[in-house]
Amino acid sequence: MSCNRSCGLITGAVIGAVLAVFGGILVPVGDTLIKKTVKKEAALEEGTIAFKNWVKTDTRVYRQFWIFDVQNPEEVAVNSSKIKVKQRGPYTYRVPYLAKENITQDSETHTVSFVQPNGAIFEPSLSVGTEDDMFTVLNLAVVAAPQLYPNSFVQGILNSLIKKSKSSMFQNRTLKELLWGYTDPFLNLVPYPVATTVGVFYPYNNTADGVYKVFNGKDDISKVGIIDTYKGKKHLSYWASYCDMINGTDAALFPPFIEKTRVLQFFSPDICRSIYAVFAAEMNLKGIPVYRFILPSSAFASPLQNPDNHCFCTEKIISKNCTLYGVLDIGKCKEGKPVYISLPHFLHASPEITETIEGLSPNEEEHSTYLDVEPITGFTLQFTRRLQINILVKPAKKIEALKHLKHNYLVPILWLNETATIGDEKAAMFIDQVTGKRNLFHLVQIILRSIGTVMFVAFMISYCACQVKC
Repeated sequence: MSCNRSCGLITGAVIGAVLAVFGGILVPVGDTLIKKTVKKEAALEEGTIAFKNWVKTDTRVYRQFWIFDVQNPEEVAVNSSKIKVKQRGPYTYRVPYLAKENITQDSETHTVSFVQPNGAIFEPSLSVGTEDDMFTVLNLAVVAAPQLYPNSFVQGILNSLIKKSKSSMFQNRTLKELLWGYTDPFLNLVPYPVATTVGVFYPYNNTADGVYKVFNGKDDISKVGIIDTYKGKKHLSYWASYCDMINGTDAALFPPFIEKTRVLQFFSPDICRSIYAVFAAEMNLKGIPVYRFILPSSAFASPLQNPDNHCFCTEKIISKNCTLYGVLDIGKCKEGKPVYISLPHFLHASPEITETIEGLSPNEEEHSTYLDVEPITGFTLQFTRRLQINILVKPAKKIEALKHLKHNYLVPILWLNETATIGDEKAAMFIDQVTGKRNLFHLVQIILRSIGTVMFVAFMISYCACQVKC
């Protein structure tokens, strides 16, 4: 075999090996470049991509409500029967694109402060009816009165006002009144100053949530978006021990480079606590690979199932000394009102909790909560947050409207489904800026490694064959 031919085969094998090796190192190099870009652009400071999208998101957010319409109010009030409910909905509201306000950067602490305006606009085309649809629901003021004022003498006075206003355990209210507020006739007769407007979400429109102070990530990208203080406090003053801590972000974004093993912690003012989500599956959202994190059943488990939840147990009566699970007493952050939070239809809750209610049908697909997070940037590109609001009703001998009750009721009022998905335009931009570049590096890597490996093997086989013939 001639030297030239032998050298040519060796040269071809070397080139193939170089291409294969170069293809192998291309993705780590590409990932390094992407990570460097992400660290720069993920900080919440003027001029970055993250800051622009964080101040005002173009993602459409919808809130759907299902109301539990009580079918047998008289039977319950007189005979203490099981409450029969019928779910009616959805009634859909759009949360407008309200930009964060009062944004203030603090260069010393590397934090940024803001408030988030609230607002909701009814969407008739996405609803089964109008805001004037009528429902039979609990009389929120009447059932809360004996728990807010346990003194027998005071209850006697309240009872006379309840009777005078012709109020009872249940009432008929429109959707708009139930959600956003109405003047209660019983409270309107109270001779001393009290709030007379009642509504599940009153006040909401034209209000703002915060002040939030979060880390901007400029000095440490692993802290970006994490809440430092809420309303000027690092703790909530609602719970004992570590349950009172404000942990994680507001769930709109998380520190980048998320691993499947990470537990995503976030704070939700609606449930007055910090909570968490765990990895469930890899998903594809409009061409973008995302990780789906779900709210696990352990988040609302009893201390027997999850000892970490011992400091969330406050109401001994409903929880039977903290052995029941699936509901959270948030009365302390609702001015003492008997409000309980759960997943819709009491999903993952103790069977005993639903013994006094008929008409519920919990299922994981319709009633669970999840976040779809892009792992490189940590942005939440899609979420579904589901929540049920319940009121605890106790018998009260001094209140005629409640004196015939023989046991406690945990009555579901409504449940909401808040959803948001990244828009097509933003998804395309995301693919172009992040996913597309990474995929391009992977494609080039595969091509180079494949060509290089084939060349190396082919040339080495040819070289060895030639050596044997010689």
